[in-house]
Amino acid sequence: MTRIVCKFGGSSVASAEQLRKVRAIVEADPRRRVVVVSAPGKRNNAEAKVTDLLYLCHRLAAVGQDFSGPFGTIRERFTEIQKDLGLGNGIFAELDALERSLRGECTPDFVASRGEYLLGRLAAEFLGAKFVEPAECVRIAPSGSVHPETYELLAQRLQDPSALYVIPGFYGADLQGHIKTFSRGGSDISGSIAARAIHAELYENWTDVSGLLMADPRVIDDPKPMVEVTYRELRELSYMGASVLHDEATLPVREVNIPIQIKNTNQPNHQGTRIAERLSREVDKSTEIAGIAGKKGFSMIALDKSLMNKEVGFAYRLLGIFERQGLSVEHCPSSIDSINVILDSAILGEKRDAVIDEIKRSLQPDKITYEPELALIAVVGEGMSRTVGIAAKVFVALRDANVNIRVINQGASELNIIIGVVPEDFEKAQRALYSAFVSAA
Repeated sequence: MTRIVCKFGGSSVASAEQLRKVRAIVEADPRRRVVVVSAPGKRNNAEAKVTDLLYLCHRLAAVGQDFSGPFGTIRERFTEIQKDLGLGNGIFAELDALERSLRGECTPDFVASRGEYLLGRLAAEFLGAKFVEPAECVRIAPSGSVHPETYELLAQRLQDPSALYVIPGFYGADLQGHIKTFSRGGSDISGSIAARAIHAELYENWTDVSGLLMADPRVIDDPKPMVEVTYRELRELSYMGASVLHDEATLPVREVNIPIQIKNTNQPNHQGTRIAERLSREVDKSTEIAGIAGKKGFSMIALDKSLMNKEVGFAYRLLGIFERQGLSVEHCPSSIDSINVILDSAILGEKRDAVIDEIKRSLQPDKITYEPELALIAVVGEGMSRTVGIAAKVFVALRDANVNIRVINQGASELNIIIGVVPEDFEKAQRALYSAFVSAA
């Protein structure tokens, strides 16, 4: 039987009521055999996440301060879930053991991982599932990435296709056996590696939204959801600021062509968003773009020099200056006698003057200008290269909105068009583009 891995985020496991929804979802499809859980999230905006409380407890304990306040909140969250679901009293001993660990010596990774661990214990009992301890089968390399032996270890632990398993997300162990966490959002990574380990048919990522949106809802009123998006499109949208899955969470399944389905725990019948290597034929025919995303906080250094194209190694020497300063370059659009270098403003920071001085000395440009504030907007879509008039639609929409374009950049893959505008035009430009491609569709 083919299997589905289901990862449930913090909001999906925040209370006993939410865990009942989880059980209904799991029982609705017999292929859902592996469940990955996060730590309990917020039940309301005034409440703290359990993981944040755990970090706070560790910081207080490390300097000998009283951590009984935040720990009492943690204890209350878990015991409330235990009582509401009518589960056994094992969670009390686990909480006592955690409190003793905090009074002794323990690492921040160990403490932070306990939110997922404790919720995993409760979820396994509630679902009648086998509990899988990540510290025994998820190996995290010194770089923080997944160690290759993880997949074989996990496959061995999850080998019974008829059994139901619960795995806490977010953590594993380093090569010495010490508890180690992934980066924040690491439960998404845990779900992805579990799906790869068992060659799952699908990786379902359950959250509190009905899929990914075609634009930022803080800028566009009620943007349409994306029914389907490719991994490449997702990467572009994520880079430009869209709130989507982290690259590390998609890479394990992308490499073996396992699709991801983003689903809403509170609206399980909503189709959500499917993330796959290729678009289905129906979606490909009907969609010009996948979405629009943007981000502020860029700076641009622009150089002009006559016969630049004849000067062998000019771009190499230019980019070498940024390398020596430890600066990564975001974009580098150019023409025959000019080249622009776009960087994250926060990264450029105080190194700006040193960089510009070295450019003047080493490359002797005819002109060099610095633009301190630039916002970038990306129009992304796999079908753009095969659709006549995409660029025209972009530029007409911005012209009609009276938006001046400072930079235009398009990669060789023709997967996106990136437009640079002044920050004051950022929201206006996105609304104009969304209206041209989506509202008018």
